[in-house]
Order: sequence, then C-alpha cells, then structure tokens
Amino acid sequence: MNPLTDLRREYASRALGEQDADADPIRQFTIWFDEALKSQLIDVNAMTLATASAKGEPSARIVLLKGADEDGFVFYTNYGSNKGRDLSENARASLLFFWAELERQVRINGSVTKTTTAESDQYFQSRPKESQIGAATSRQSRPVSNRSDLEQRYAEFAAKYKDSLVPRPANWGGYRVKPDTIEFWQGRKSRLHDRLLYTRQRDGSWSRSRLEP
Repeated sequence: MNPLTDLRREYASRALGEQDADADPIRQFTIWFDEALKSQLIDVNAMTLATASAKGEPSARIVLLKGADEDGFVFYTNYGSNKGRDLSENARASLLFFWAELERQVRINGSVTKTTTAESDQYFQSRPKESQIGAATSRQSRPVSNRSDLEQRYAEFAAKYKDSLVPRPANWGGYRVKPDTIEFWQGRKSRLHDRLLYTRQRDGSWSRSRLEP
C-alpha cells in the first residue's frame, strides 16, 4: 500500500466567483494578500520563484515578496546567484503563492527586469545591518569549503563596517516580475476548485476567464 494515495482532505471553506472578484488582478491580489496577513499566516510573503536557463533547464526556490503594484512583483537577491544567471539568459519567471490555511494559490507568469539602482539602494538600507553584512559576505550559489570560512568572512565584514553604513554590493539588488497572466485558485468541495485566469491584453487591460479545475 502506498500511504501517499491516502493523503487527501476536502476543500470547502470559501468560494471565488466572478461576481466577487475584482476586475483588476492586482487589486484582487491585494485583497487576498491582506486577508492572508490578517489571518496571521507564517511567512505570508513567501513565494516560489521558478526560472529557466537558456537551455530550458528549470529551477525553483522560495523567495520573499517585497513589493506588489501595477508595475509588478518585486524580490531581491544576489545577481550572481543561480536565479540571477537564469534571468540574465531568460528574462521570464513564474511566481506561486500557496496559503494552505486559506486553501488558496496565486500563480503569476511574466517578464522580468531589474529594479532601479535607487530602489535597490533604498531597500538594502532598510534591512537589518546583520542582513546587509550577510548579503555582502555571501557569494550566493558558489561552493564553499566549510561553514567556518563563511563565518570568518562575515566577521571580517562586520568588523570593517562596525561604525559605518554597509554599501550595497554591486551584484545585489531587485527584480520586478511584470505579469502577463495571474491565476487565482480557491479550493472547493469534490475537487471542483475555482480558477480565475486574468490575461493582460495589448492595450494593458485585463481579460478574465474561468478555467476548469
């Protein structure tokens, strides 16, 4: 017997109808995100970021959302990381939010650009100093012989900037995902889930359609 086949539960807490959803997907995302915040979910801004290399090799990891508006969805990272290298070759990405307690998912596909230098500087300086030093210390995604080498490098940076501002590393900053499509998924009874797909039109407006579960 495969125990995985017995892992299931019913979804029945909420519904998502066209009459209830906002015509603008960014506003609808804000509504759902605010509800997730009020529900006091852990790491409510955690999202899966999926990228692909020029050869089509996929890769996914969890990052944190740091901005969302009509211009797109923003996160920050090391530009030399695996995801940074993917995005330099293939400036497309998919984002996925999963709020299990609310039985909801939001899936976003779109093009990716870097945030401005000013935006990256502003966010970097808003971070705790320990996080700033960590960003300056880490050569993200590169092999390291042992943890003590990393900790030693961190200690050296911490001493160097003990009494001064930590400058943002040139290879660290933000990305903005401008969505082409945004799909809202609400779990429903008998696996007849609600799925509303918003698609950006050439004039910048959004069309909306219901997908079968």
